[in-house]
Amino acid sequence: MTSPTLGGPAPAAAAELFSDALGAAEQYVGILATRGVEWGLIGPRELDRLWERHVLNSVAVEDAVPDGAFVVDVGSGAGLPGIPLALARPDARVTLLEPLERRAKFLTVTVDELGLAEQVRVVRGRAEDHRELYDVVTCRAVAPLPRLLAWTQHLFVPGGRFVALKGERAQAEVAGAAKELKKRRLSATVRAVRPHPDLELTRLVIVS
Repeated sequence: MTSPTLGGPAPAAAAELFSDALGAAEQYVGILATRGVEWGLIGPRELDRLWERHVLNSVAVEDAVPDGAFVVDVGSGAGLPGIPLALARPDARVTLLEPLERRAKFLTVTVDELGLAEQVRVVRGRAEDHRELYDVVTCRAVAPLPRLLAWTQHLFVPGGRFVALKGERAQAEVAGAAKELKKRRLSATVRAVRPHPDLELTRLVIVS
């Protein structure tokens, strides 16, 4: 078992956001700080920011995830935001969709070590080739919005939504995707979310 102390101690916000899954969240941060760095999924300079910038920031997605939703994390990489979402929301069923073999192997081993196999599954493949339907399609730091829509619109059910974690330029990115949204008969909003009062504001782009 990976040491939970690697990557720094859990902030107070983590206990509230993860509740009974705090131990698993600590273990996940330890995995990111060791195997995640060794396998090139996490940069060494990110070690001091694993909790706030990566793991806790990912929990912001749950603000747009209905109860009991089926969720796919497109281009999951190191499991962000899918694994933190699953830990914070045990009612959600999460698919980690990752095209690269090495990353998919990392995710498979990590899900097994965290004891999440009944809630989280790993699928190796590209979003544009995947043919299952979900209530929520999510991603973090994958591609510009127009490209994401082209890859993922077929993945969410009627009445479903696409939820992307974006930075300060979220509103500008939505404006820049206006033609693509109109062509696909979709609308987008930007929601400012603070997962916990102790954490920085982040932005969700929600498309439906």
